[in-house]
Amino acid sequence: MRGPDEWDDREHPEGHGERPRIPSPRPAAEDRGPLPDTPPGPPASFAEMLGDAITGLPHGLPEPRPAQEPGAAPGPDPDPPHDVDPEYESDDDPVTDDARDPHHHPPLPAPGGTPPHRVLKSLLGAWALAACSPEETAAVEEHLTDCAACAEEALRLRDAVGLLHPADSLDLDPLLRSRVLEGCLGRRPARIPVPDWATPYDAETAKLDALLRDMGESEWRAPVRLRWFDGERPVERETTVGGVIGHLMAVDGLVATALGLPDPLGAAAPPDTPSPRRRTEAYWRSAGEETGPLGVHDPWREQSQALTRTVSFAGGGAAELNVPYGRFSLALRDSFLDRAFECWVHAGDIAEAVDYPYEPPAAGHLHLLVDLAARLLPVTLADRRRAGLAAPAQGLVAAGAPGRTLHLEVEGNGGGHWYIALDSPAALGSPECTVAHIALDSDEFCQLAAGHISPEETAVGQHGEREAIRDVLFATAALSRL
Repeated sequence: MRGPDEWDDREHPEGHGERPRIPSPRPAAEDRGPLPDTPPGPPASFAEMLGDAITGLPHGLPEPRPAQEPGAAPGPDPDPPHDVDPEYESDDDPVTDDARDPHHHPPLPAPGGTPPHRVLKSLLGAWALAACSPEETAAVEEHLTDCAACAEEALRLRDAVGLLHPADSLDLDPLLRSRVLEGCLGRRPARIPVPDWATPYDAETAKLDALLRDMGESEWRAPVRLRWFDGERPVERETTVGGVIGHLMAVDGLVATALGLPDPLGAAAPPDTPSPRRRTEAYWRSAGEETGPLGVHDPWREQSQALTRTVSFAGGGAAELNVPYGRFSLALRDSFLDRAFECWVHAGDIAEAVDYPYEPPAAGHLHLLVDLAARLLPVTLADRRRAGLAAPAQGLVAAGAPGRTLHLEVEGNGGGHWYIALDSPAALGSPECTVAHIALDSDEFCQLAAGHISPEETAVGQHGEREAIRDVLFATAALSRL
């Protein structure tokens, strides 16, 4: 049986696709004149006549609306269809095919209204990801207080979002490589491990490599201030990030040639065994201080990795191999610590120039670097004494015998206690022969050894002979160089 809202194409005299509309009551015929002739419609079917018999209405007319109770407010009239002349508009709600269209969505409520349940439910995913507008967020949260099903669904979505990776900084952790290697080696030791004295160099070059990878092309030309202590006064030199990496590669070349690896300077290398400063200036003249990342980053990284790989395969006997530095020389194990210290110091110079956070070495590595500086102090004191820059020795003793001693106490990470022989490099520092005591922080001691602060600026705890304390502080600053 077909209801009053059902129809078929035969009821429309014009064609297919539109529902016939019921006009509103017309004015009296005498007011408007004779009515136009209506073309005869198709005969009613048996089902239609049966429906008319049930409703008691003539064929084609809708059922009347139920009468409103007395005192009830009249409901709002729906908007009239736009394709019907106003005088033929009906007071009944027009019925369209939209209700039977699966893709039809009812219009959203007017601004200021509350969206329907299904709209608010569709916004739960965006709400859990904090991707809703403020108005949508307020509407969803108000709905969650009344709808238990949506509240439970929202809770599950929020828990799922919490499992997603949190938003992190794009900057890589400089210690990431060291931590990964430490974890891997702790589970399964390497067949050919890196020597303990080479691990600080391996870690610091990896940290600097991570910093360089994170820099843009323009940052490679950022001005970098290099500082060191030249005998009696601090010295500065301005270069670029590329110039600093070229300097590190040129001085690392001293270790490379001692191990039989190619010299990075090639034909531009000065003759004999020049100092690190002369090698750096020769590289800057040949390649230029404005070298970009492609010209110096990859060669420096490949050289540092080759150095670590070579000493790992060389065995324990390579630790005492001599590495010349011009006026002095270092054993290979101390040379690797020296290169690790300079790599950390200049990486800090670069990070400061490009406003990048940079962490000091691990405590165990930092202790090895501080220990190297403390062990070099007696020789540096003797060199300064010969140059007339330090007080003369007060009493020479036989090699290996205890003599006048300064107690150096370095606090913080990597710190410890060292006893520095004052009168002769061959003498033995002894607690019983201590005539002076210095206490300072490990970071401040390293900054002094790097020439970044002057001995007069060093805030230290001092006790004992003032002259011995001054000589040791200036000798520590004299460890720095370009």
